[in-house]
Amino acid sequence: MRTVSALFSLCTIFSIATAACNDRADGFASLNGGTTGGATGKEVTVTTQADLEKYAGAAEPYIIKISSRIDITPKGTEIDVASDKTIIGAGANGEVYGGGFFLDGSKNVIIRNLKIGNTVVADDPDGKTQDWDAIQMDTASNVWIDHCLLEKGGDGLIDSREDTNFLTVSYNILRDHNKVFGIGWTDNIVAQITIHHNHFQNVNQRNPSTDNVLHAHLYNNYLQKVTSYGHYSRGHTSMRMENVFFEQTKNPVTKDDTASLNASGNIYQDCTGDIAANSGNVFDPHEFYDYQLDKTEDVPGIVVAQAGPKADICQ
Repeated sequence: MRTVSALFSLCTIFSIATAACNDRADGFASLNGGTTGGATGKEVTVTTQADLEKYAGAAEPYIIKISSRIDITPKGTEIDVASDKTIIGAGANGEVYGGGFFLDGSKNVIIRNLKIGNTVVADDPDGKTQDWDAIQMDTASNVWIDHCLLEKGGDGLIDSREDTNFLTVSYNILRDHNKVFGIGWTDNIVAQITIHHNHFQNVNQRNPSTDNVLHAHLYNNYLQKVTSYGHYSRGHTSMRMENVFFEQTKNPVTKDDTASLNASGNIYQDCTGDIAANSGNVFDPHEFYDYQLDKTEDVPGIVVAQAGPKADICQ
């Protein structure tokens, strides 16, 4: 097995795609009419919390650009995001600092190319007493979270709750956190979620934890320095996991007895603990949408190069 340093040297061999402002959502967010955000609306650039709240919560569609840091007060405020919105960093410096976003029943929302987080409090580094998420979604639909840097939240970095459906989470960095990416908070089994090319780095639990997800497709993610567990098929989830690179990860693949799992092509480097066995009947993502797997050995180099905010997106 190649070491990570050797894998990074492959970056000069394989092609690194460039993300653009008008990229289209893939995975499950491409279904159910697709996820276009505020594409039919006006384009605005915001520099204050007041303007961000005004346009994010408006009834009409908007493309909302953020090119600098916006400090959120009071700390932990989750800005309401209504349907038909694109909130995107113009270049690599767009940031929502000390707060996050809340999608309550919202449909057709894109959040891209932003730094979000830093709501953790000094006396509660594990986020056990706050409910401050970077992105919280309750019964939302058609959401694409892409090329964001999410870190140091007061609770979750991403919470996909209460039957949020047609969600794609791609090319994000999720780091330095305890409760990273929780999915569920429902007895219903309807959610369909694609999670690919994300970098989970220096994290503890929920990476992600998928509870009662009808179709959970996880592929080409890079998990590095995980102290509790990695990808978790929980409850009655049906999970297809493909070509994921786990490095220094405890319990890389976890599964409840009630869940289904088909994991293939993964690499486990310097990992400890359990790797759950495949069981149950699992869906085929190709029956829903087209996608192409990267080779697992190339995943660290690709994800490190591509994930997170980029200067050439929406400049």
